[in-house]
Amino acid sequence: MSATQQGNLPFRISPARYGLDTGLCLAVTILISWGLVMVASASVAVSERMADASTMYYFQRQLMFVAMGISAGALTFVVPMKSWEQIGPLLLALALFLLVLVLVPGIGIVRNGARRWISIGPFLLQVSEPARLAVIVYLAGYIVRRQVPLRSTTMGLIAPFIPLAIVGGLLILERDFGATAILMAVALLMLFIGGARMRDMLLIGGGVAGVLAMLAVAAPYRVRRLLSFANPDMGARDENFQLAQSLIAVGRGEWFGVGLGNSLQKLLYLPEMHTDFIFAILAEEFGLFGVLVLMGLFATVVWRGFVIGQTAERLNNRFSAYLCYGLSGWFGLQTLINLGVNMGALPTKGLTLPFMSYGGSSLITVCVMVALVLRVDYENRFLQAGHPGLGRNNGKVEPTHLRRNSSGTARRDQDGKGLFAFFRRRTGS
Repeated sequence: MSATQQGNLPFRISPARYGLDTGLCLAVTILISWGLVMVASASVAVSERMADASTMYYFQRQLMFVAMGISAGALTFVVPMKSWEQIGPLLLALALFLLVLVLVPGIGIVRNGARRWISIGPFLLQVSEPARLAVIVYLAGYIVRRQVPLRSTTMGLIAPFIPLAIVGGLLILERDFGATAILMAVALLMLFIGGARMRDMLLIGGGVAGVLAMLAVAAPYRVRRLLSFANPDMGARDENFQLAQSLIAVGRGEWFGVGLGNSLQKLLYLPEMHTDFIFAILAEEFGLFGVLVLMGLFATVVWRGFVIGQTAERLNNRFSAYLCYGLSGWFGLQTLINLGVNMGALPTKGLTLPFMSYGGSSLITVCVMVALVLRVDYENRFLQAGHPGLGRNNGKVEPTHLRRNSSGTARRDQDGKGLFAFFRRRTGS
């Protein structure tokens, strides 16, 4: 295929198909399907309390969100990565606009003291979800554009934290501390992998951690959460009520759970059982075995994302690589925080469990994130099959023994070994 013919590729799928990452696609499919089942199970009692609502109210809406997410993901997938790189600054501007708009009285909707949502017809958009995704896309482009200053000067690392600080400040005004912390952690991860000097990383990372610590104790409600976390036996009916009920659910699950649909804690004992604390209901109904399977699925999503990113970096598609690293880090970090909160290992935070929790903004955003990673994988395979010009590699294709064979086993093994070697080189170990 000539470069001229490739010019017809930008906003459609090439007739030549080389497959997509099987492990990632299978893990995501299972997580979304399992999430639908858990929303249906966990939301029965709360649905019954709603006037003129069926017991399947939240399940039906989640099913609609899945359809919207798949549609958004399909539209995202057909856009080439070079286009995402070019519109990175525009996406950052859009993110800032949304974060400011939600703070306008009469537009932003307040729930539980937090102003995070904008009403779009029957749909509530939590602006922090698409805003964080836009910032990560912008940051991946910045690392590529400013590679030399980033690796050689302190200012090269400080510069991207100027828009990040603005975004973080707006998120704090919305009372979304958890989203702010995850965004900053993912940004530091991306900049570290992008080549920032270790001494600069320690300086900036320490400053970010200090600011977040000060913000954590600046608001009375956050202080109460921290104190209740430090003293879990105090106030089981006040600040620790939700955590106490969550731990009861997790404990009841034991080895193999009480069975799908047989949870007692979902009967209005555990608040937010179908959103932030859906993991506790899953642990109760499926037990330790189900929890381990769930963690294995999330680990697969994160692992395959990093492997796809490493392959893109080897093909010199650096924007695609850094974007994969950032998105995979977001998946992993948010999952760990949600599980930690549900099991009492971290202070209570309002963060959803990706793919599983009820909510349109979260589900649609993670579907778009997966579509971006799969698009990178598609472009990787396109190049490895011998068709240069789609990315930045200028025709440099991997040796034949690294290309995808009929089973895909050789390539997966090579990618897995290369991933560990990549981190050893980056950390100097």
